[in-house]
Amino acid sequence: MGKGLTHFDEKGNAVMVDVSGKEPTFRTARAAGCILVSSEIMEAVAAGNVKKGDVLGVARVAGIMGVKQTSSLIPLCHPLPIQKCSVDFELDRENSRIYVYCTVKTEGKTGVEMEALTGVQTALLTIYDMCKAIDKHMVMSDIHLLEKTGGKSGDFRFEKS
Repeated sequence: MGKGLTHFDEKGNAVMVDVSGKEPTFRTARAAGCILVSSEIMEAVAAGNVKKGDVLGVARVAGIMGVKQTSSLIPLCHPLPIQKCSVDFELDRENSRIYVYCTVKTEGKTGVEMEALTGVQTALLTIYDMCKAIDKHMVMSDIHLLEKTGGKSGDFRFEKS
């Protein structure tokens, strides 16, 4: 598992990790999550007739905006130059779930896992916001890092235990 907590100094104070001596490397992260919706919401999203507009289109833009704002939202995250970001969706009509996938890439001194996770959550929140007039019984869940590459800690791939 992990090697210890890096966001605390020897006195237990919260600190931003010092990455000044690190060499930039190519970094990627991919995260996922889902929202459980009613069949009415699923059909409205799939048909594109939610009154507030194109739910998935707006959620895609919101997810990208969330990625770009991560360091403003998460106190100890470094601001990063995002070089690529994509937000994609999968509609699971049978189980009334909308899956969100966010991929982020950069070349830098620290990883983009938090950016990918923030992108997923922002897209999910936007789906909720745009569909809550239809039904507020939506549940966001399973938000997790699928994989990451680059950096000193090496590559990671989520495997269910």
